[in-house]
Amino acid sequence: MTTYSVDTFHSSINFSIKHMMITKINGTFDSFSAHIEADDIETFTNAFIRFELDVASVNTRDTSRDQHLISADFFYTDRFPKIIFIQKSIEGTNNSFKLHGDLTIKNITRPTTFDVIYTGHVKNPWDGDTYGFTCTTIINRKDFGLTYNAALEAGGLLIDELVTINVELQLNILK
Repeated sequence: MTTYSVDTFHSSINFSIKHMMITKINGTFDSFSAHIEADDIETFTNAFIRFELDVASVNTRDTSRDQHLISADFFYTDRFPKIIFIQKSIEGTNNSFKLHGDLTIKNITRPTTFDVIYTGHVKNPWDGDTYGFTCTTIINRKDFGLTYNAALEAGGLLIDELVTINVELQLNILK
């Protein structure tokens, strides 16, 4: 089994959600870690994958919105400081995979599947191996107790229920 580290300077965990039914708001989680092992990372043979996000690192480029997101109205980071994903199974071939696992937000765990595309392998300038992946999923935030919302005067809601999550990963062999 080979252990891989996430190059956090060249990786990102992003999300987007429709706001006022007309535009999308984008954000990131700036602090995260992962434990990844596999016999062959390109095919995920015998893989184990676990991600942890520091919820307080949410960044939507609006400090007041970020403070609202970490409050009890949303993530309630005083009680639930981490979002955790643990892989349960992987299916697929070539460069396209389904990564099935358990996603835990606010101590609520739901099965979640990421669509994963293997984007390649290169020798990096430091004589190491670097691997790339793009991972996406859509979750319903209400499934995880993220229920805050407000009605709009013209009809509809301030915040959509569906959240798109996009993860861009660069992995290196841990030495």
